[in-house]
Amino acid sequence: MREELDSGQLRRTLKRLAHEIIEQSGDFGQLALVGIRTRGVPLAERLSGIIESLEGTRPPVGALDVTLFRDDLDRAGGARARLRKTDLPFSCADKDIVLVDDVLFTGRTVRAALAMLVNFGRPARVLLAVAVDRGGRELPVRADFVGRNLDVLPDEEVQVLLEESDGRDAIIVRDSPGFAKKHIPQDHSPHPSAPEDSP
Repeated sequence: MREELDSGQLRRTLKRLAHEIIEQSGDFGQLALVGIRTRGVPLAERLSGIIESLEGTRPPVGALDVTLFRDDLDRAGGARARLRKTDLPFSCADKDIVLVDDVLFTGRTVRAALAMLVNFGRPARVLLAVAVDRGGRELPVRADFVGRNLDVLPDEEVQVLLEESDGRDAIIVRDSPGFAKKHIPQDHSPHPSAPEDSP
């Protein structure tokens, strides 16, 4: 296992992402952050809080569970997949939506999130913010805001550790033999040797 970012570095990275989101946002009244479960949700909350500290306005935060919208459900747990709550306390209609996730990999999670998002109204635009882009895309998906680009091996797992769920903030890379056979990948990839996040 190796640590790519420690606590201080990750927090500075999130602050930079918040600044970039602010620069891209024309009307804070129309800005909303939507975290993709699981770790995308606390990341969205963090970014919203940082934006509030900088601008005095806290963008609303929603949460998406995209499990049933994945196109690889049969390969990533099927009926055993754990469903979590989707909570969007606002309409997405005409809003600037920033989707937030921890690791961008194949792009399949983002595709599922976009398919699900339109059920809550048609946004003016949708942007994507991720803590880590590890490459390995299977779909034409690109993040607008990236905390860190990492080059990792196919059998390595990238994890974003957060104080809220893991007791500390860090980004780590570790070997993960057999991981995909037991867990749903972070980016819901069907690739059998490139998992991203434990459920």
